[in-house]
Amino acid sequence: MGFSLLGLLVSIVVLAPNLLLLWFPPRGPNVVVRVPRLLEGSERAGQALCLVVPAITLPGAIVWGWALPVAVALAAYYALWGRYLVAGRAQVLLYASLWRVPVPMAVMPALVFLGAAAWVSNPWIAVAAVVLAIGHIPVALLTRRAIRSAPSE
Repeated sequence: MGFSLLGLLVSIVVLAPNLLLLWFPPRGPNVVVRVPRLLEGSERAGQALCLVVPAITLPGAIVWGWALPVAVALAAYYALWGRYLVAGRAQVLLYASLWRVPVPMAVMPALVFLGAAAWVSNPWIAVAAVVLAIGHIPVALLTRRAIRSAPSE
């Protein structure tokens, strides 16, 4: 245990874009999905763990080869936020595919945290990322399915 500035920065750069939803909420119909408590709990726990664990656990050896995959996944995530903002802020854009990835805005943060875990040789960040992925990706898939089957206005 200890403070990691690098870990804190990773948490902030991944989770901060979600604050955009406060100022730029989705326009149009907003589909709310009831999800199993276990998935919801895993998603929330993963979000909390990914915010806190990188900042409170000391890094091991820095493996610089992982910096590039982390940067690419983060850039893709930011580009997806850009797509959401530029293309009209419809809720469906938060769950729209990118290439063959069905819910990239749920997948990319998990990939960034997994890559960061390898980058700073910290298995606790990997655990946090897996908990996040176990909840966040299925919840996003359920929401995507509900949005696609919701009647259009």
